[in-house]
Amino acid sequence: MKLNEQGLRSRKEWEEKGYNLPQFNREAVTKATKENPFWIHFGPGNIFRAFQANVVQNLLNAGLLDRGLVVAEGYDYEIVEKMNHPHDDYNLLVTLKANGTVEKTVIGSVVESLTVNSENAADWARLKEIFGKDSLQMASFTITEKGYSLVNGRGEYLPGVPEDLANGPKNAMSYMGKVSALVYARYETGQKPIAMVSMDNCSHNGDKLYAAVNAFAEAWVKNGVVDAGFLAYVNDKNKVSFPWSMIDKITPRPDASVEEILKADGVEELEPVVTSKNTWVAPFVNAEETEYLVIEDAFPNGKPNALEKGGLMFTERETVDKVEKMKVCTCLNPLHTCLAVFGCILGYEKISEEMKDAELKKLVETVGYVEGLPVVVNPGVLDPKEFIDTVLNVRIPNPFMPDTPQRIATDTSQKLAIRFGETIKAYAASEELNVDDLKLIPLLFAGWLRYLMGINDEGVAFELSPDPLLDTVCPYVAGLALGGESDVEAAVKPLLENATIWGVNLYEVGMAGKVIGYLKEMLAGPGAVRATLKKYV
Repeated sequence: MKLNEQGLRSRKEWEEKGYNLPQFNREAVTKATKENPFWIHFGPGNIFRAFQANVVQNLLNAGLLDRGLVVAEGYDYEIVEKMNHPHDDYNLLVTLKANGTVEKTVIGSVVESLTVNSENAADWARLKEIFGKDSLQMASFTITEKGYSLVNGRGEYLPGVPEDLANGPKNAMSYMGKVSALVYARYETGQKPIAMVSMDNCSHNGDKLYAAVNAFAEAWVKNGVVDAGFLAYVNDKNKVSFPWSMIDKITPRPDASVEEILKADGVEELEPVVTSKNTWVAPFVNAEETEYLVIEDAFPNGKPNALEKGGLMFTERETVDKVEKMKVCTCLNPLHTCLAVFGCILGYEKISEEMKDAELKKLVETVGYVEGLPVVVNPGVLDPKEFIDTVLNVRIPNPFMPDTPQRIATDTSQKLAIRFGETIKAYAASEELNVDDLKLIPLLFAGWLRYLMGINDEGVAFELSPDPLLDTVCPYVAGLALGGESDVEAAVKPLLENATIWGVNLYEVGMAGKVIGYLKEMLAGPGAVRATLKKYV
């Protein structure tokens, strides 16, 4: 059983093993898509293959769409060359349901894959051709937040960006330079309208994409390397839009246990590929069942109405913002961070296992329902309490989701200000609420400081997850020891005053004393973190 056009001709064999196969005429869909593409997506990673590609497949199966997807990769060309092409753009989606069942689907909705490589004459010409098509309604992106940046963490231009800004679109080399060059190709074919839709999991994602494209448009017009009207085109919402969106679906790295299930069925050539840029890709993706994609309804070239029947939600920008804040600031991401920090200290290796821990379960329930929910603005399209119910009762406890606290603990210093700071600010600004009533958010803050010591609750060293501020924050706790007599407040005071990390100065909002008190208790000796959780949760 090979995952390609030839191997899938043995439909009966696949179906007998429980695989859902494409129910549409792929040859006809491919022809129609290539002639009149409506949607091109940049970033053929796990979230795209598990979510957007599956939505389009379901609509093709139902006869609600007659064209599929074109996918493009602009950073690591080997993903397309070593994964998409050998499998004829097919992908295996393994949905891991909370009830223990597994749903296996062969996704065939992607019918063309290209490298966004200006040095690959054929692919580059084809991309420009696609961007010149009247039919193209949307270019979407899942390239991670850093994919939109023109500079590195030190504020220095990324490779290729200065040259692209100076030289124009002809031989663009940087990712956003190449994307901007394709937008210019669309401008040149008659200023045709298009929606440029970031679907990345970051705040106001459309603004990040706009900022990058606009920077190139400004520089190119200023340097006289493009038509002077290009900048006005990029800034005309009736021509080019940059909608906001909120996406939510957990797609962990393809897991070996899932690979074994597929191997047992007889599926061949499942080995993951690690590219020269250290991207880890496999022919299959494992994902949870729950998914949300809310998009600002700003499509100057129209949008296929069928997408709403596929579960995508289209609404105004203000509602997208409310949904995003609901998820990121209260109803999901803060709960994940609580489990990540304490999971690492307490030696857990699966997030789902933590929901069997009485203290940790009560911790996230309290942070979600008691401390977070009072400040949530109901977006209307999703109910906040029902959202938390699904998170705590279905999504996080799913024992078949191979997600780890160590993965989620990555970059925690970059997350605290949004995931908890916004709630603290809302309490401080409210006439009805009191910051002093927040008991477990400061407990989590103390937990993170304790985590930074890199010593678990048994007193054994563990490896901290990657975080750009480790070299900055770890020295503050380096002098602390379990059972020691160090001056805790003197050590961590500068950190607690750092509003960039927490979103607020913890002294100014009156929370620093509580954090220091909790931290002192967690430093009493081995087992003190568990004892502190038992005492306060």
